[in-house]
Amino acid sequence: MFHQIGKDLIDLKKHFLKSLFINNLTHNAMNTLRNSVKLIGRLGQDPEVKTLDKGNKFAKFSLATSDSFTAKDGSKQEQTQWHNIVVWGNLAGICEKYLKKGKEIAIDGRLTYRTWEDKNGTKHISSEIVANDFLFVGSNNESRK
Repeated sequence: MFHQIGKDLIDLKKHFLKSLFINNLTHNAMNTLRNSVKLIGRLGQDPEVKTLDKGNKFAKFSLATSDSFTAKDGSKQEQTQWHNIVVWGNLAGICEKYLKKGKEIAIDGRLTYRTWEDKNGTKHISSEIVANDFLFVGSNNESRK
């Protein structure tokens, strides 16, 4: 009888530890995915880079992503979406130096929203992707203008 209770306790402990491990793994994975944006596209214009009063740089540019599909009539269709990208700090300096209109890049970032009021008092809302990192996708000669 005591032998069976010991086996049951060991099985219960194994189940508990396995459950704890899986829950922890799931929790960490979900936190990593939370507000995560990954895009591959082409720059719509050269980055606009500004330096703030305390020396912190930021860069802004648009990124075009395209999807293609076949319509019901058999014709190939393409849809392009434009994304506003913001890059801060040292990465903004890299953007300034290496990114040009037409360059294909992959970005990793998070989605943010900004609200502001113009001089007429009209409220505006815009979405931006704050890039944490980017990779050059195409070759140096691949930029299209």
